[in-house]
Amino acid sequence: MNRTARTNDRHSPARTSGSAGAGRGSRFGAPARSGAPSRSGGYGRRPAAVQGEFALPVTMTPALPAAEAFADLEMPAPLLAALGAEGVTVPFPIQGATLPNSLAGRDVLGRGRTGSGKTLAFGLALLARTAGQRAEPRQPLALVLVPTRELAQQVTDALTPYARSLRLRLTTVVGGMSIGRQAGALRGGAEVVVATPGRLKDLIERGDCSLDQVAITVLDEADQMADMGFMPQVTELLDQVRPEGQRMLFSATLDRNVDLLVRRYLHDPVVHSVDPSAGAVTTMEHHVLHVQGADKNATTTQIAARDGRVLMFLDTKHAVDRLTEHLLNSGVRAAALHGGKSQPQRTRTLAQFKTGHVTVLVATNVAARGIHVDNLDLVVNVDPPTDHKDYLHRGGRTARAGESGSVVTLVQPNQRREMSRLMRTAGITPQTAQVSSGEAELSRITGAQAPSGVPVTIAAPVVERPKRGDSSNRGRRSRPAQTRRTGANSRAAAGKSGPQPLLGAAA
Repeated sequence: MNRTARTNDRHSPARTSGSAGAGRGSRFGAPARSGAPSRSGGYGRRPAAVQGEFALPVTMTPALPAAEAFADLEMPAPLLAALGAEGVTVPFPIQGATLPNSLAGRDVLGRGRTGSGKTLAFGLALLARTAGQRAEPRQPLALVLVPTRELAQQVTDALTPYARSLRLRLTTVVGGMSIGRQAGALRGGAEVVVATPGRLKDLIERGDCSLDQVAITVLDEADQMADMGFMPQVTELLDQVRPEGQRMLFSATLDRNVDLLVRRYLHDPVVHSVDPSAGAVTTMEHHVLHVQGADKNATTTQIAARDGRVLMFLDTKHAVDRLTEHLLNSGVRAAALHGGKSQPQRTRTLAQFKTGHVTVLVATNVAARGIHVDNLDLVVNVDPPTDHKDYLHRGGRTARAGESGSVVTLVQPNQRREMSRLMRTAGITPQTAQVSSGEAELSRITGAQAPSGVPVTIAAPVVERPKRGDSSNRGRRSRPAQTRRTGANSRAAAGKSGPQPLLGAAA
């Protein structure tokens, strides 16, 4: 597919003073945030983010008309066939609006709520424009930057069947996994890399990756990367990709934290905004349930014991582990997800939740983005979030892609005023009720019921050991001796089968 010529110098002073940036100075008078980077795994509380949205840039070149069907788009035949095989024929609004332009090589600034189809909106253009090319070792051609391992996994899962249809090699680069394996995949050649900033920076510093051939760069959930303190790493990485290349920035929210990225790296972008927040989703109900502190634990337990799956959010890793243990002892099939878990543990837990083997996922904000579970109709904020964006993204795990769902927040008397402020900031008018454990109103809203009281254990799935003669099994004769020398704890931490790849990852 032909690339649109890009002759403008992205970093020239003239750009920032041109028509796209006219009048911009007055919008950035607010002092910048100071202090250390905020939490990076969703556990613990962080300072409130810079509030308010920035004025979107002016597009100098008119956007192409929106597409009503994927067949109307100029994409490779194998890619269109893969879409048909996946049952995807009609683009979501953000896809139909942005794809004609991104396929033509335009920069894109897109905002859409979680579940609105952002991944395919940038992914199809990235794959179509990379099709037919072959990456040299350590030199990917396209890059998707995401803030968390879970979002990296979701993007990888979503794009893998389409990348395979075009014979493009896709590699996932995230922390918590074997850096040696990721370096090996890059040395073998990968056209597309989905990465978290920290691990990609590590691989570049090791000499295992170079970005100077990256012609298409995507930032997914850039606002969260800013909130998590990744902005210096993100800008350092963006400065290494081809300056004339295409950049796309997609997010569920756009605020002043990402304005620097827009001004510095997007040239004459096509701007598309749909469903500004999760609060605008008409199929989502919002409930604030006032509870007394002494009854909160019993109320939470009964909600967890409902029929069907539920995602519960708490502030800290310790609180997540404590509630999970309590629920298991009460007869509820629960599992914990937080930044203190290894990536194989997190991947396995998510898989068990998606299949229904686990019915309650107890999590920190690490699960607030990047998790897609079909037919998840209830999200519970056991601990209310302190930031309205956290609320919107937690709630965005339900009512995805047109499905319905409810977001329930348990609020104690001393939290009511702060919760009312947060809801106003988020633009949400929730339904409010005073509830207690065992009451019919609690059951009506959440499906709460008494747990069985019979303790349960969630067994880890059996991992099949490599067969004799498998090339990956070389050197096993020396491993028992090595294990005895290094101790059993290291083997237990890594798991018998060693680090496992992310679901759907294709090296």
